[in-house]
Amino acid sequence: MNASEIKKIACIGSGLIGASWATNFLMKGYKVNIYDIDEKLLAIAKERIERDLEFLVSKNVIEEDKLEQIEKNATFTTDMEIALKDVQFIQESGPEKYEIKHEILAEVDKYASPNAIFASSTSGLLITEIAKFSKHSQRCIGAHPYNPPHLIPLVEITKGDNTSQEALDAAYEFYKLLGKEPIILKKEALGFIANRLQMALYREAVDLVNRGVCTVEDVDKATCYGPGLRYATMGPNLLYHLGGGPYGIRGILSHIGPSVEMWWKDMADWKTWPEGWKDIVHEGVEESILGRAPEMGNNVEDLVKFRDDMLLELLKLHKKL
Repeated sequence: MNASEIKKIACIGSGLIGASWATNFLMKGYKVNIYDIDEKLLAIAKERIERDLEFLVSKNVIEEDKLEQIEKNATFTTDMEIALKDVQFIQESGPEKYEIKHEILAEVDKYASPNAIFASSTSGLLITEIAKFSKHSQRCIGAHPYNPPHLIPLVEITKGDNTSQEALDAAYEFYKLLGKEPIILKKEALGFIANRLQMALYREAVDLVNRGVCTVEDVDKATCYGPGLRYATMGPNLLYHLGGGPYGIRGILSHIGPSVEMWWKDMADWKTWPEGWKDIVHEGVEESILGRAPEMGNNVEDLVKFRDDMLLELLKLHKKL
């Protein structure tokens, strides 16, 4: 299948990620069937999608006179057969459990065209395992977005043992048409790329708090106002290359190498969450939210708006909007 042949999409699972994917597809002009197992879940998704679309209109990302037609392109259903009728691309965003994804794929095999591409939004499960019982495993890929998918461009694509090159290429080109930055892993890896990098950083953050070096709020400030600002412009390898001046990344790694090796010896390498951490960090986050200025978001709803406003400005600088 060619990416240009994709006209209609099914979003299987309408939670935070599924609804955001639906927003993304709708804002790009596609017809989208949104499926979930419960009408209440669909009602929440519909409200979330409408709110996100209205936000994009307010920011001049979507033209106001097109909003009505965009919303008409969305169909909400609890019937899997209806959800998969005449679709060419399936974005699955169900619970992060192999057995549930196996059940979803069995339904996909039953009702979808064999040529429709199945893309799982899994945060780190292996697509080979997800697709192992599918009659059409050649069309199955992993396609991990970053929240919120309708704004953040990254999509990490993984292929399983039986994934066809045709499906891989079509999915890659399709995400490019959406304005995404897809990357294809050369081999399967639990957690993919970005989540592994993210969790390596977060493990050290947890350890620093538990060792009494800093607070939960200090971790967020250190990340946001330090490397986070730089990472929003370019990745670590390019940044280190700039940091090396005329000697480039080779020069700076040679210069700081011995010090870094001392840091590594002192850094966390545990493999299970420290006891009580969930309670510690929840209390720390709630305390830090209350201390934020109102214009920067001092409740969850306003924090989402603040985040999305900031993301839009960054995306404009990256020429992604």
